[in-house]
Amino acid sequence: MKIALIGYGKMGNAIEEVAVAKGHEIVLKIDVQNAHEFTKENIAKADVAIEFTGPHSAYENVKKCIELGVPVVSGSTGWLDNWNEIEAACTAHNGCLVYSSNYSIGVNLFFEVNKQLAKLMEPYNEYDVTMVELHHTEKKDAPSGTAISLAEQILANIGRKNQWVNAPSLTPSDLVITSERIDPAPGTHTVTYSSPIDTIEIVHTAHTRKGFASGAVLAAEFANKKNGIFTMKEVLGL
Repeated sequence: MKIALIGYGKMGNAIEEVAVAKGHEIVLKIDVQNAHEFTKENIAKADVAIEFTGPHSAYENVKKCIELGVPVVSGSTGWLDNWNEIEAACTAHNGCLVYSSNYSIGVNLFFEVNKQLAKLMEPYNEYDVTMVELHHTEKKDAPSGTAISLAEQILANIGRKNQWVNAPSLTPSDLVITSERIDPAPGTHTVTYSSPIDTIEIVHTAHTRKGFASGAVLAAEFANKKNGIFTMKEVLGL
């Protein structure tokens, strides 16, 4: 499979290492320094694009891939205010997008555990639920996309929580997410249910970027020659 890398930072390098080890070929690498090479002719060399950039550029990158007819796997966060436009573009161009806030296989299994735990905790009002997400200082968005995904799962299953907030709050209906930025820290997400009697906690800690890279390459293999919008749930068959 021929892959275009849109964004060639630490994640791009990790994805390249995993992809090449699996026998794939990197035919295009786009970063800030050579953004002008992101052309129709160059992207046409790829079977699929993997996009890991930032909130400022992700929307345009994903939209461009879809419009140019290349399936795209995106792991950028902080741009989902434009999600409706991407859905419309995907429909109009019969395109393919795999989007996840986190491509780690472990994190996606953690999502399933989080949903199930929230369902179990819903009847027990004495438990308050809070979240903490820890990342390296280069992480541009807060809370992380993974933390937001976890929070939305909790809100969907626990009626006493109405919204998530990324600040201290004394409002019982707020789900508080605390964001910490410390080096080195690839990523830790903790969901805690506390009562006066006891505490229940689930934690996912990433040790390296390789887990995210492996999942992104798996998603690219899934996306090749497909149409529609998918998540890691479909990729992993969960």
